[in-house]
Parts: sequence; structure tokens; C-alpha cells
Amino acid sequence: MQQIFNFIFKNSHKLLFLLLLGISLSLTIQSHSFHKSKVISSANFLTGGVYERMNAINEYFNLKARNEALAIENARLKSLLFNAKDTTKTILPDTIRGVKKINVIVSKVIRNSFNMPENYLTINSGKANGVESDMGVINDLGIIGIVENTSEHYATVQSILNRNSKINAKIKKSNHFGTLQWDGRSTGFVQLIDVPRLAAIRKGDTIVTGADSQIFPENIGIGTIDKIYTDDETNYFTLDVKLFNDMTNLGHVYIIKSKEKEEIQKLESESQQSSK
Repeated sequence: MQQIFNFIFKNSHKLLFLLLLGISLSLTIQSHSFHKSKVISSANFLTGGVYERMNAINEYFNLKARNEALAIENARLKSLLFNAKDTTKTILPDTIRGVKKINVIVSKVIRNSFNMPENYLTINSGKANGVESDMGVINDLGIIGIVENTSEHYATVQSILNRNSKINAKIKKSNHFGTLQWDGRSTGFVQLIDVPRLAAIRKGDTIVTGADSQIFPENIGIGTIDKIYTDDETNYFTLDVKLFNDMTNLGHVYIIKSKEKEEIQKLESESQQSSK
């Protein structure tokens, strides 16, 4: 306490000056509208800057929640899109007939391998979320892989960067089909094999999922043709496809649950049993 009194006593002239200066400024501001408006503007500028920075900090910490909300909304929109029309059949859209043949489940990649011959992902959705084996996994850019095993709350996904992966795909502009697989070399490229030599193709053409796939809806993006190889001993092309996705950096994904696949598999199973 004595130190405070000593400080005031030693700096009494300065403190008195600051007090009188503050009173004079206050009286000047109160009595002149111009000065008052300037002070208010300056105060608003300072507080506005503080609030803006605080809001930026809050937004940063809320990014995870916003990303989750956006992923859920994207899943809803994709479900509507996949059910909007069937380009391979001349029937009324499923949504008009009140039948929803494709459901979309949102999930997130929690583990991702990409530097081995047989790569897998782990996602944080499982049987409790309706995830089953042989469901297609995609994101906003294109296909990711196929669900292989599931537990109650998790599932493993066979990545398209897996030498055992074989997916029906086609050249978008010509509808010529082939089999999509991976040669185990680059994480940015997969190969489309068994493409007929009569197909008109060129570098940059888009590759999408084919109609013969029971796992993925038709026309889901995969990538673009980067290189074209001709096998002189066969009548087929092999295409290097540059992926739309960066398979080394994956976040939210969408799992495709197709009721058509279940119906087709059931029908094929019954046909096989009846032929025995």
C-alpha cells in the first residue's frame, strides 16, 4: 500500500495532467457533435475489429461441426440425385413412383493405406449404420472403393488402389466398357483394361462407372485418360486413368446402399439353385 502512495506522490503532476486532459477531452466530445461522431466511429472500428477476430476464431473451432453438417447434407442431395432418374431404363423416375432404390450413408475415413500392393481404408460407420459388405464408397470427386468387412461401428474398404480391385467402368462419351484395376505403381493412376480397339478414345476423355456395376450407380466419376497403350496381340486398349481423387488425402465419404443390387443378387441366387 505504501508503494502505491509513493507512486502517486512521485507522479502526481503527471497523473493530474492526465486527469485534466481526460476531463477536457470528455467535455469537448460531449459538446461538439463532430468530435463525438469521430470518437464513436473510432470505437466502432476498434470493437468491430475485435469482434471480427473473435468470430474468426469461433468459426475455426466450429469447422468440424460445419463439415459434419455439410457431409450429411451432401449425402441427402446425392441420394436425391441417384434416385432422380435412371438413364438406362425408360420408366418413370423412382422418386415419382415413391420408390427409393438408393440410400446414401455418410461416413469418415479414419485410416488410409496407399503405399502397399493391397490397400484398405477404415471408416467410422458399420452395421449399426446400415453398412454391409460389397457397398460402394465414393466422395464428391469420385469412387473410393468397396466395403469389404464390417463390425458394429466400423468397416474396412478395399481401396481402388488395390491389386485385387476390379470395377466395371466405361468411357463416358462412347460408352465402351472395360475393367478398372490398379497396377500397384502410382497412387494417382489406375488402369482401364479390355477396352475394344474400335473405341474412339483420346487423352483427356472422362472415365466413369459403368451400367454393369451392381455396386456403384452409373456415371460416377473416376478420372481422365492420361495414356493409351495398344496391345498388338489383342484387340484391346489399356488406358492409364488419372484419378479425380487424391487417394492419399481423404475425409468424408458416402456409402452407396442399392436395393437393386439386393434384388438382382437374390434373383441370380434363385436361378442358380433352380438350375442345380
